[in-house]
Amino acid sequence: MEIIEAKNYDEMSEKAAQLILAKVKQESSLVLGLATGGTPVGTYEHLVKDYQENGTSYQHVHTVNLDEYVGVEKENPTSYHTYMKEHLFQHIDIPSQQTHLPNAMANDLQAECQKYEELIEKLGRIDLQLLGIGVNGHIGFNEPGTSFASTTNVVELTASTREKNACYFDNPFDVPTHAVTMGISTIMKSKQIVLLVSGKQKAQILFKLLTEPTNEQVPASILKQHDHVVIIADQEALMEIKQIR
Repeated sequence: MEIIEAKNYDEMSEKAAQLILAKVKQESSLVLGLATGGTPVGTYEHLVKDYQENGTSYQHVHTVNLDEYVGVEKENPTSYHTYMKEHLFQHIDIPSQQTHLPNAMANDLQAECQKYEELIEKLGRIDLQLLGIGVNGHIGFNEPGTSFASTTNVVELTASTREKNACYFDNPFDVPTHAVTMGISTIMKSKQIVLLVSGKQKAQILFKLLTEPTNEQVPASILKQHDHVVIIADQEALMEIKQIR
């Protein structure tokens, strides 16, 4: 596990974008696993800036996203389909048929979960999976207590996760209660994982991730068992771990 320290959020985002761009430029075929939420916004901004200035092509890239809210239409401003389109996809030359998110409006969500697993298998292993981490240690929407053996599944969101995500909705009561999320075992099959951690509010969970034994109450702790994980964290996120070093 490699830890890269950044001065602040913007430097973290830039370092993550540089790592992704190196893959995009080096590989003739690439599968990127992408995340949503507040943390990766800056990374996507740097990717868009590079495309505008340098024209780096994504014609050879396929993407698979971690998750989507159950019951939220793709065109809804709060959907992750819309998030990805607004923050990245509409600004680069990636073919739309090569971008994939779970269909959380499917009539049979269990069948959709299986279909998403089969899609990832068909594409081949994810070459680089981008992750954020929740204050409770979730990755994707895999909440504390999720089995490390889980595959893509429907999950009930915890109160803390819904409260954290309420800022994206006009009414906190509109925050969905469930989501379709890539499972932990699916994430762990990725060839490389890049975990972004920013802000003092994430310092405690990063400390737990790095210092406590692997356990399902801290889903992200499983990352310590992966062969190729890069953590890019800013100084605020690293403040607690640095106190004991």
